[in-house]
Amino acid sequence: MPIAANDPTKKTWLNVSENSDFPIQNIPFGVFLTRDDIITIGTRIGDYAIDLGALHQLGYFKDIPLTDDIFLQDTLNDFISDGQKTWRLVRNRISEIFDASNDELKNNKGHREVVLFSMDEIEMQLPVQIGDYTDFYSSKEHATNVGTMFRDPENALLPNWLHIPVGYHGRSSTIVPSGTPIRRPLGQTIPNNSKSPVFGPSKLVDFELEMAFITTDANALGEPIPVSEAEDYIFGMVLFNDWSARDIQKWEYVPLGPFLAKNFASSISPWIVTLDALQPFKVESPEQSPEPLPYLRLTGNHSFDINLEVDIITESMKSTTVTKSNFKYLYWTMAQQLAHHTINGCKVNSGDMMGSGTISGPTPDSYGSMLELSWQGKNPIKLNDGSERKFIEDNDTVVLKGYCQTESIRIGFGEVSTKLLPALKTNK
Repeated sequence: MPIAANDPTKKTWLNVSENSDFPIQNIPFGVFLTRDDIITIGTRIGDYAIDLGALHQLGYFKDIPLTDDIFLQDTLNDFISDGQKTWRLVRNRISEIFDASNDELKNNKGHREVVLFSMDEIEMQLPVQIGDYTDFYSSKEHATNVGTMFRDPENALLPNWLHIPVGYHGRSSTIVPSGTPIRRPLGQTIPNNSKSPVFGPSKLVDFELEMAFITTDANALGEPIPVSEAEDYIFGMVLFNDWSARDIQKWEYVPLGPFLAKNFASSISPWIVTLDALQPFKVESPEQSPEPLPYLRLTGNHSFDINLEVDIITESMKSTTVTKSNFKYLYWTMAQQLAHHTINGCKVNSGDMMGSGTISGPTPDSYGSMLELSWQGKNPIKLNDGSERKFIEDNDTVVLKGYCQTESIRIGFGEVSTKLLPALKTNK
């Protein structure tokens, strides 16, 4: 089915700024609370949030086989379960409704007042009920940097890394939308030159620059998803800050890997940008050597040219961009991640989330974490207010941004912004 919504020449009758992340070619999906305290599924064009539940009730999707309540829910899970054909039909229809040449809604003031909201009239919610969450470790540069710091620099990558997309299962209950503050976590750490741990707030809280993809119901238990078909089961992507407590992780990660250092919070951008909207930005992924085993081999372009950056905003309200990276640097693609995830028959459901792992580029100014940017705190980062950071301090706000850009079109993700609050006080 053609993706008519991606037409770069298409214009909308809504007022959209030239550098908006959300032109009519984007049409992401999210969930928001309206000015009338009603939760609805919606989309966004420019600075307008669009109530898809109201549009459906008014008959604008009458030619698409949708249940009456498909957009009147507090998550996107059921809509995502309907599959790629339905996503494309709905997205193409939204594109038609808001096309500059279409007067159907444009000239109906009563309908517009019900359907359209300014962004300051709504409150974004978590877009999906995340049943399961997996985090991968797919940036060769990041894995090499971490391996160099903590192991032999000559053998920074473990023997399995170039053969499989390494991952672990995380905790979905603490994934929160942009704007939700988090607290510095408590836990056990091991002081230098000590044989016994101590308990208290983490001193090395870090951001991790990631993206995540959301799946539909993809397979039956016991049936792998072929790598060549994997992208058909990916609904879309979000920005993802997978917070980390480096000192807690150092003490706990052997032998089973991250636990309390990772499950205290992860933050996502609230609008899911569909994989369909990102098709014009597909690029070749890095060369893989040695060649992966047959079930992971891909031909053609399967990565995406997505510009990424991280800003730190201090209590003085001054912002500093501390890194700029790109999703295309990832060694293992989303298709390979999903194929590997299911090669053992693991079942994947609608709303499941898969994190990319920290996305680091080839140069120091493109590293995806403070651990790398400050190189374990040895090289503090200077901020625009004159202060320095080795890791994230209390009341700092970390903002991740991402967008794709060609000469004719820009498709963005907005941002995920999270403030780190002080740890809760404890007598223990």
